[in-house]
Amino acid sequence: MSIYQPVQPGLKYPELREFESFEKERFHRKERLIIACRAFAKEGFEYGFAGHLTVRDPERPELYWTNPMAVAFDEVRMSNLILVDHEGMVVEGDYAVNRAGFILHANVHEAHPDIIAMCHAHTLYGTAFAALGRPLEPVTQDACAFYNDHTVIGASAGAVAVEHKSGQSVAEAFRGVKAAIHQNHGLLTASRHSIDSAAFWFIALERCCHQQLMLDASGHKPFLVPEDRANYSREHVGSDYIGWLHFQPIVEQIKRDNPDIYA
Repeated sequence: MSIYQPVQPGLKYPELREFESFEKERFHRKERLIIACRAFAKEGFEYGFAGHLTVRDPERPELYWTNPMAVAFDEVRMSNLILVDHEGMVVEGDYAVNRAGFILHANVHEAHPDIIAMCHAHTLYGTAFAALGRPLEPVTQDACAFYNDHTVIGASAGAVAVEHKSGQSVAEAFRGVKAAIHQNHGLLTASRHSIDSAAFWFIALERCCHQQLMLDASGHKPFLVPEDRANYSREHVGSDYIGWLHFQPIVEQIKRDNPDIYA
């Protein structure tokens, strides 16, 4: 049990939902995918048409929902999501699929049936830190959430991800971790729980890269959290459930400020 599970009954606290049908679960996953896109827009993660978020369909797990090609994150809504197969064919929807998104995400989803959702964007600090080709250090509790739970992908570094070998190297990297730093490319996160969790851990990873770059620029060597404490922190504040929980305030903010997401 997480240390953040409530111990006093009767108080308001976010609860995981159970669904009576595939239709209701599908609507929920699509809603959260849209909210994640809007959250990325709010964070300033936009870079032209780069960036793609995916979530597996609950009834047809060989298919996944994703944001449409060349549509801004803050313009993604229920009516323009697309459903894509592992061959890159759009099964449902009117928009094209981002080929780089297809290559990376399709390979990960196909290789790891347990991965429900995945996020990638060309962010300022994440892409800068990725150029260093090194993992995050356990310099803060935030960074400890990724301790022994992220990897650096050096293979195909810097190449535009439009070939299957690029996607295969990313898929291989996601064995048992929730995040990857793709050298000379950027950040990727995946969740075996929800798009909520994948999206929050992407936001958190970008923030940790920013922190690390600031520490590097200071010219001083930071104190590192000892390994046993870093592992303890990751276990208790770095899980998929905690990522989901962190994302719930964001969900409420986006719903309040973006009523057009259902259009």
